[in-house]
Amino acid sequence: MSVIQFGEPGRFAMPIPLRSDFDASQLRALARKTKNAAQARRLLALAAIYEGAARTEAARIGGVTLQIVRDWVLKFNAEGPEGLIDRKPPGQPSRLTDQHRQLLVQMIEAGPIPAVHGVVRWRLADLIQWLWDEHRLPISKQTLSREVRALGYRKLSARPRHHAKSDAAVAAFKKNLPARVAEIATHEAHGKPLEIWFADEARIGQKNKITRRWARRGTRPSAARDLRTASTYIFGAICPAHGKGAGLVLPRCTTQAMNEHLKEIAQAVAPGAHAVLLLDRAGWHVSRKLQVPPNITLVPLPAKAPELNPVENIWQYMRENWISNRVFTSYTDILDHCCAAWNKLTEQPWTIMSIGLRDWAHGF
Repeated sequence: MSVIQFGEPGRFAMPIPLRSDFDASQLRALARKTKNAAQARRLLALAAIYEGAARTEAARIGGVTLQIVRDWVLKFNAEGPEGLIDRKPPGQPSRLTDQHRQLLVQMIEAGPIPAVHGVVRWRLADLIQWLWDEHRLPISKQTLSREVRALGYRKLSARPRHHAKSDAAVAAFKKNLPARVAEIATHEAHGKPLEIWFADEARIGQKNKITRRWARRGTRPSAARDLRTASTYIFGAICPAHGKGAGLVLPRCTTQAMNEHLKEIAQAVAPGAHAVLLLDRAGWHVSRKLQVPPNITLVPLPAKAPELNPVENIWQYMRENWISNRVFTSYTDILDHCCAAWNKLTEQPWTIMSIGLRDWAHGF
């Protein structure tokens, strides 16, 4: 019994002819232009066949067997030069069906029930366990992470929300704010241009926060943590529409300290303008002993609604970028770092705008 080798002269198997709309010169020109080394090698091998070389010679040029040359010919005839480019294999089909994905979205949106699921936030491990318990669907952590990201979800920092917040009060405040601002423009501001400001305070101390940091997978990064209790307060105010801020670093939160901060804000308001200052209902914000400058009108935010104040997000940004993961050697060191961090912020008006602008406060 004789062995038939593909493409050898004098054998019974006839080689598959190449398509007629290309020639050797065209394939060699394409091989010079392409940046894909594998495609270039295959184009040169097929160009030799166009010039009359045997398939064994083409296999030698390509560094492959006759069977692979045959596969190249079939792909080239079907798809042209593009068929000679390696494609990523499709891999196994996803174990998650569209129904599984819809249920997964519902679980993520609803969040866990601590008494039932034993956690207060979903981890991938929890969702993997839920898929197995409810659907007997085994899935790896990496695969589920890819699926969750494809559904449009990312791990994001949550804004603070008080447990006793009144949604009705927040909605009413947002609805009535344009009318309140118009009233201030007519009476307190006497027709002057208005600036919308937000103010808040943050305690910064030696007992500092440790934030996330880049590290190699499988390792557990560490950071120094101080347990001493020296601290100070940053009184900060921002005007997101103009990207400016006014701040002071003071030892404690009192009415006297707030009076000093109001003076600082008054100096930062544009000449001839009037500031509408939104702030929470802390005791030193609503005290009758406050000395409010004539170019500022205070507008208290609804109680227990810190998410309405973008300065809360300013504090988060400053801690993550300039203040956390530090050990302060002394009270003076705390003051220096707080002042430096606030000055860096005010030098970046685009950051204040990006963090602070709110449609409900600036969209009218």
